[in-house]
Amino acid sequence: MNYADLFRMDGRRAVVLGGGSGIGREAARALAAHGASVVCADRDVAAAQETGVGEAYEIDLLEPGAVARAAADLGDLDAVVLTAGVNVRKRLLDYTREEFDRVVALNLGVAFEVLRAFGEPMVARGRGSIIGFSSIRGTTVEPGQGPYAATKGGLVQLFRTAAAEFGPAGVRVNAIAPGVVETPLTAQIKAQPDWYAAYAEKGALGRWARADELAGAVVYLASGASTFVTGSVLAVDGGWTAVDGRFEPPAS
Repeated sequence: MNYADLFRMDGRRAVVLGGGSGIGREAARALAAHGASVVCADRDVAAAQETGVGEAYEIDLLEPGAVARAAADLGDLDAVVLTAGVNVRKRLLDYTREEFDRVVALNLGVAFEVLRAFGEPMVARGRGSIIGFSSIRGTTVEPGQGPYAATKGGLVQLFRTAAAEFGPAGVRVNAIAPGVVETPLTAQIKAQPDWYAAYAEKGALGRWARADELAGAVVYLASGASTFVTGSVLAVDGGWTAVDGRFEPPAS
C-alpha cells in the first residue's frame, strides 16, 4: 500500500450532479485537484463551466429520462456525486401538496433515479462509488423543515439499501450529512442575523461551514482511502449532532 497516493484519483472519472455551485462546485474542484477527470453536470451549464475544471454537462435532473440519458452519455464512471437539493421552509399546516411534491421529487426521486441509472453499469463493471448528500435534518428536525427532513432521512435509507444490494458487486454507496453550510440554499437564513447567529452557536465549533469544507469528505468517499466504507453516513456538521445546546454548566 502506497499511503502517499491514498486519496489520488488519477485515471478515474467522476461526475458531480449539481457541480455548478455550492458544495457541488467545490467537490468538483477537489476531485480534479486529486487527479480525477471530472464532469460538472448542472441545469445552469454556464455555472458548470465557471466551476473551472473538467467538462460541463447540461442536465435538468427533474426532466423525465434526463438522469438515464446522462448515465448513457457519460459512459464508464468511477464516482458519482449527487449534491442537488431544494428546501421549502414552511410549517406543515402551511405546505401545499405542490410544494411537498417538488421537494420530494428532487431530493428523493432524483436520488432514486441516480442509484438506478448510474448504479446498474457500475454493478456490471464491478466497481464504483456513489455519494449522496443527506443533512443533519435527516436525524434532527425543527419547525418548518418537515418535508426536507423526510427526504434527507429517506435518502439515507435508500442509499443504505443500495449499499447492501450493490456491495457484492464491489460498488460502494455512502451519504454525507452536512450541518449549516454557506450556500445559495441557505441564503434566506444568512439574510437574518439573529437566525444566522443561532445556527452558528448550535455546533461545537460555533460557526457555519464553508462549502469547500465538505470537499474533503467527497474525495475520501470517492477515492481508494475508503475502499471498505459503504452504507455509511458521514457527518460533517461542526459537532451539531453531538452537542445538546450551548449552555455551559458550572464546573462545581
